Amino acid sequence: MIRPVFEPEALPVEATSADLPPVAGERLTPDGLRARFEQHLSWTPEPIVEPPWRDLRTDPRVAAVLVPLVVRDHGLTVLLTQRADHLNDHAGQVSFPGGRHEPFDADATATALREAEEEVGLAPSRVEILGALPDYLTGTGFRVTPVIGLVHPPFTVQADALEVAEVFEVPLAFLMNPAHHEVRVFRYEGGERRFFAMPYPRMASAETGEPASEVGSHYFIWGATAAMLRNFYRFLMA
Repeated sequence: MIRPVFEPEALPVEATSADLPPVAGERLTPDGLRARFEQHLSWTPEPIVEPPWRDLRTDPRVAAVLVPLVVRDHGLTVLLTQRADHLNDHAGQVSFPGGRHEPFDADATATALREAEEEVGLAPSRVEILGALPDYLTGTGFRVTPVIGLVHPPFTVQADALEVAEVFEVPLAFLMNPAHHEVRVFRYEGGERRFFAMPYPRMASAETGEPASEVGSHYFIWGATAAMLRNFYRFLMA
């Protein structure tokens, strides 16, 4: 089918997850995350997935992203990118650093680290890999492995201007609080689609992640990126 054009930020909020508890603070620490990934947990990924916009009878394109958790004095943050507007896939969207698997990549971790270095200049030596979440199949036909890693300062980032418009950080505690998880719905002639969104104010407290008194525009985290963060929440709550 032809993928319809829509503006996700303008779509209605069908529900939030304010009835679910946030992840406990002790789990949102380097030691807490290390301990979590050392366990063999039984958990179920989020049931909301992306129906395909194109024919996926051929194999999906294999990719990996790095979910970079930056170790800051005030708590862990998630390093994200705003993709450049001219890209063919997911233009202008908020994403994790990542991309397609190349034949010379040993595994998904190698893909994620290579792409993060290419896109934002993050040195692999500054990343402590913790593990990976289950693969996520996007509506555009990518099978993405989210690789979770702690990023230890000092480090520098330098965005590849051809792919990345902006690099920014969001407190992990904000993203792991389901009160900030919206379900939005897109209705069109062929049916309807639902997706997660996690809008984050550009002007926010660096200490708490809560909106400041004068909130400007938002970073609109949605689609595959928000869905993988929601799966991270499910994993940490298992």
